[in-house]
Amino acid sequence: MNPTKSTTVEQLQEENSLLKQQVAELSTKVKWFEEQFRLKQHKLFGRSSEQTSPEQVNLFNEAEVEAKPEAPEPDIEEITYKRRKTKGQREEMLKDLPVETIEYRLPESEQVCSCCGEPLHEMSAETRQELKIIPAQVSVVKHVKYVYSCRHCEKNEIATPIQTAPMPNPVLPGSLASPSAMWPTS
Repeated sequence: MNPTKSTTVEQLQEENSLLKQQVAELSTKVKWFEEQFRLKQHKLFGRSSEQTSPEQVNLFNEAEVEAKPEAPEPDIEEITYKRRKTKGQREEMLKDLPVETIEYRLPESEQVCSCCGEPLHEMSAETRQELKIIPAQVSVVKHVKYVYSCRHCEKNEIATPIQTAPMPNPVLPGSLASPSAMWPTS
């Protein structure tokens, strides 16, 4: 037999035994991880019960034990109608108060389309109301912010540029509160 062949056979046998040992170690690790996974799954999603033995004293069962079994359960009354939410109370509250209107418009120099340079027209107006409280006086301040668009771009372009006049933000969005209503001066 050739000496080089015998060494390669011995090397291959040694490598084979090492690989078998590694396979055995890895398979035991895989089995251990599978078992850990099953335990965790059972702990998270498996059945769990808090059963008590019959000998254990029931601590919180006095009311059920002492209750009279002949007392009938009260009937549950079912409501067959729905209450309607009242709408429009804000306008009703404000109808008798004096109204001060403040309008916010773009200056003539800014009423020019940014795309084509044509003049902008007044498209709509956004209105917000808030209460203005002067000691012993309450009035409504109506803020009107005008919105502008370009008629030329509306007809000829895909997108119409829209510009709005700047207006101060409310103290509390969606409410009637004004700075004077929030922090009255004495």
